[in-house]
Amino acid sequence: MAASRRASSSAKSASKTSHGKASGHDDDDDAADGSGRPIWSGSISFGLLQIPVSVHGAESKKELQFHQLDKRDLAPIGYLRVNKTTGKKVEWGDIAKGYEYEKGQFVVMTDADFKSANVEATQTIDIQDFVDAEEIHPSYYETPYYLAPTKKSNKAYTVLREALRKQKKAAVATFVMRSREHLCAIFAQEDALLLEILRFSHELRTTEHLALPATGKTSLKINPRELEMAERLIEGMSTAWEPKKYHDQYRDDLLAKIEEKARTGKVTPSNEPKKGERTGNVIDIMSLLKRSVEKAETGRKSDSATGKKAGAKTAKKAAAKKGRARGKAA
Repeated sequence: MAASRRASSSAKSASKTSHGKASGHDDDDDAADGSGRPIWSGSISFGLLQIPVSVHGAESKKELQFHQLDKRDLAPIGYLRVNKTTGKKVEWGDIAKGYEYEKGQFVVMTDADFKSANVEATQTIDIQDFVDAEEIHPSYYETPYYLAPTKKSNKAYTVLREALRKQKKAAVATFVMRSREHLCAIFAQEDALLLEILRFSHELRTTEHLALPATGKTSLKINPRELEMAERLIEGMSTAWEPKKYHDQYRDDLLAKIEEKARTGKVTPSNEPKKGERTGNVIDIMSLLKRSVEKAETGRKSDSATGKKAGAKTAKKAAAKKGRARGKAA
């Protein structure tokens, strides 16, 4: 589960904050990769208790970065900032930020305008509520961060973490990082406090424009046997959550091709992707579910048999090793 936390600047600044608030500052952006350096340092304001913490990235993106090149000589492509009216290059110092409130009509905003928009919000993180952690729908989760305590705040950090865990609550707060106000939630996750950046409600679309079937099984005359078979399929495919089991296959394959081409200058062609079976307008749901259940149950039996064979083989090796040890002792 994602989590969130608040952080504030120094302990001295934090001591001046009001109930449920904390002040803080951003550190160097280069630490956003989740390395040992924090991206934000400050303190959590838990009632009258100030808990010094640092924010560390919990996400480690492994996206492959590609550069645009001139295919004639493989030189990198650069881009110029140009005036769309004159076509002339514009220097950074001559660029302003403008909001288009009508077609072709702009309001120009200065750095001072941005800073004065919400001075308090740029300096504090305000815990507004505690809610049941399960009430926050996953669609609100955006970016996770870990909160780490200092040596002197270990005990207070632990108190807050265990209280959240025992109550199964999340602390909901707002704070500003990198000139933008964020909604966040703080969760207890294993040994850590997890700060999850949340989307604001206005950032999520509703489903009103989608033609969705009504909740319940009566709207489409669902056969009870079809529902039962679907439940059997879910049960047959259910397992413990093991994140390391899942891989970005496309990324792995593409990286392998890149490495092969860098080494040999060419890439071995892959097999064409398999096309799914074509079906008519009428789908026999019951037949497809039944076949899926049979396939899932067969796979489970195969996995179980493989596990038993591996276990028996390991036990046999252990017994043989133990016998040899006894023979040497005799």
